[in-house]
Amino acid sequence: MCGIAGIMYKDCRSSGLAPIGEELVKMLETMVHRGHDSAGVTVAGESLDSDLLIRIWADESAPAEETIARAKDTVMSAGGAIVSADARGSYLRLAANYEGDVPSLAEALLQTPGVVLHSIGEVSEVIKDVGTPVVMDERHGISRLSGTHGVGHVRMATESRVDISHAHPFWAYPFTDVTVVHNGQLTNYHGMKREYESRGHHFQTENDSELIAVYLADKLAGGADLNSALEASLDDLDGTFTYLVSTRDGMGYAKDRWSAKPLVLMETDSVVALASEEVALRSVFTEELDRTEPQEHEVMTWSA
Repeated sequence: MCGIAGIMYKDCRSSGLAPIGEELVKMLETMVHRGHDSAGVTVAGESLDSDLLIRIWADESAPAEETIARAKDTVMSAGGAIVSADARGSYLRLAANYEGDVPSLAEALLQTPGVVLHSIGEVSEVIKDVGTPVVMDERHGISRLSGTHGVGHVRMATESRVDISHAHPFWAYPFTDVTVVHNGQLTNYHGMKREYESRGHHFQTENDSELIAVYLADKLAGGADLNSALEASLDDLDGTFTYLVSTRDGMGYAKDRWSAKPLVLMETDSVVALASEEVALRSVFTEELDRTEPQEHEVMTWSA
């Protein structure tokens, strides 16, 4: 079933960054009945003192301390300078200055034994874990993260494994700052995945939602704007889907032609928020909401 949520503040440049992490956790926790296998968020628009923010999970093939040390060595060997490193158990939040090619750095990290790469961003990061949003927040301190916008997900696993790597959001490897959360199922996933692999793209999981992220990032890299990339996905992706995408400075949604997966939207002059259920919006906004329900074969985008 799954639940998705997104929020963007339009006036952060004048009013300062917003408590995106805290608000996403609140929204997701109200929808935990839609999926309690795993949870995750993207917080975007952060104010960073480094070129890149790298999120890594150390799998169980070796002690986490060894894998984290190898990951740091990889970044430095690639020419990066570590600004800060925050290790929490098997997770590493690594801020680094780096002037090289990001895909090359990403590939070097993926070739490092034990390293699972959750995201590389210039203004954003992906945090995801098994369990509920509140548990995830306790482990990772998501509520302390501020930004301009973000998306989140609670997952009930259907088509792929219940583990950290298959939790949402999915980062579009190796493109910076493009992530997706998805409620639904793609029926042409395998064929499209083979097509993208033949073009040199790599996938880290067997989850169809990762394909959406790579698809959109590839469109953006080819010169499309976010709105046209989402519109193209309505015809190129088959199946039932409602998804949200977060980019460096934008957010958007797309709903398939059957509109089988729910989405509720509220928008004011200063903020836009979306979720699978209205109760998630009301967990953050207590005033009377002017809410709408996006319809079939529809997309919409916003810029931070």
